[in-house]
Amino acid sequence: MAQTPGSEARTGLKLISPTAIYVILLLAVPLATVLMYSVMTGGRGNVSLPLTFENYTELASKSVYGYLLLKSLMVALIVTAITVLLAYPVAYFVSFHVKPERKSLWLFLITIPFWTSYIIRVSLWFVILGYDGVLDKTLMALGIMDTQLNFSSYGIPAIIFVLAHAYAPFAVLPIFVSLEKVDRSLLEAGQDLGESRWVTFLRVTLPLSMPGVIAAALIVFIPTVGDYVTPKLVGDGKQPLIANFIETQLLKLQDFPQGSAFAVVSMLMVAFVSVLFVLANKRFIGGQK
Repeated sequence: MAQTPGSEARTGLKLISPTAIYVILLLAVPLATVLMYSVMTGGRGNVSLPLTFENYTELASKSVYGYLLLKSLMVALIVTAITVLLAYPVAYFVSFHVKPERKSLWLFLITIPFWTSYIIRVSLWFVILGYDGVLDKTLMALGIMDTQLNFSSYGIPAIIFVLAHAYAPFAVLPIFVSLEKVDRSLLEAGQDLGESRWVTFLRVTLPLSMPGVIAAALIVFIPTVGDYVTPKLVGDGKQPLIANFIETQLLKLQDFPQGSAFAVVSMLMVAFVSVLFVLANKRFIGGQK
């Protein structure tokens, strides 16, 4: 018996309802709570009426908050750029120069860092880069340095270095998938027409793989902005970013309205940059057509 459009719609609703309920409970409700807290008053663990925009006004009136937002955004963008630039050659090598039967092994090796907790990986970098760490002892044993380098105390450069390493596997996989979809016959056609490998890469391979590159940039950029473990453990904890300030406001000072307002502003900033990435991807794909 054929189903009517109404019965098909009901069947579809039954199928998606568990997922919809899950999303509403674990995403929409917390987000709505943060939005509500951001326009309330209170402090020291208490929130109360009336509703007010003073929390946002305070953020706009103090330049230190704007500086913190800008610094966090710049760190996230630099980490994203470095990670994608390092991940692309790896993904290209696996896609074009590794035998098909061995690609799974390479992807398996790339995902090995995921086996270890992120906090443990960052802590190990502190052991390597910190004062009297592995790097310092090695350089001094080789006679290259006479004093402790203590790279982890370099602040932002150390944070960028550790973040780029931590999120590199996230960037390799989407770029690899995009490169796998590139039609090899197009590359052969370009070379048959007299183009060099480098020109063929610039005119064919790179443009066709850009959706994967932009996807990798988004995957790296969004969690990097909200990372608070790395700035806390690396850089002597003297270079706080957005997430560190929010943690201090919510957990230590228990100023829920102020912390929520800053969280909302951060989310809007991330959403704005993410939309720019998506629009760039759509425009790029449209231009290719």
